[in-house]
Amino acid sequence: MPADPQRSVTSEPPRGAGTSAVEVRRSPRRRKSVSAYREGDRTIVLIPARMSEAEERRWVGVMLDKLAAQERRSVLGDRELTERALHLSEQYFGGRARPGSVRWVTNQNTRWGSCTPSEGSIRLSHRLQGMPEYVVDYVLLHELAHLLVPGHGPRFWRLLEAYPRTERARGYLEGVVAAGRLPHLPEAREE
Repeated sequence: MPADPQRSVTSEPPRGAGTSAVEVRRSPRRRKSVSAYREGDRTIVLIPARMSEAEERRWVGVMLDKLAAQERRSVLGDRELTERALHLSEQYFGGRARPGSVRWVTNQNTRWGSCTPSEGSIRLSHRLQGMPEYVVDYVLLHELAHLLVPGHGPRFWRLLEAYPRTERARGYLEGVVAAGRLPHLPEAREE
């Protein structure tokens, strides 16, 4: 069966691109514009159908660089993360959750975040960096809720009901976890 002429084969990105795969989608309706976005750990690049393979390679590189630059600008530092947590606490919990510290950590590879209520410290996994803002906000709120209610009982989940994107963020994170469990196909060998 012939391949879909509107979609290129998913390939490994250029070294240092920061994602695991790039998928190029060609559109006959697209005339000049090129755009790109992240979808989980994949980057989707949209190009005009008439574009040559050389132009496609060039534009994929340009768009990967552009996305990486945007993501570097959008990553919050620890100070901004603390300010964001205080703002979210005020907005959703009436300011009752007051963290002593909020910071990114690189040693949490199986959790998105953790909280030590006795110290008021919240730690978020570096793996959240570059994810949509509503996902980071959800994880912050989840950990802030632990400053008010230990465990994951009904009182805890009632607190999180105040955040309108709770289910969407949880679904996003579940999708990231599921994608990480998918088997990776061996790379095709070029001869």
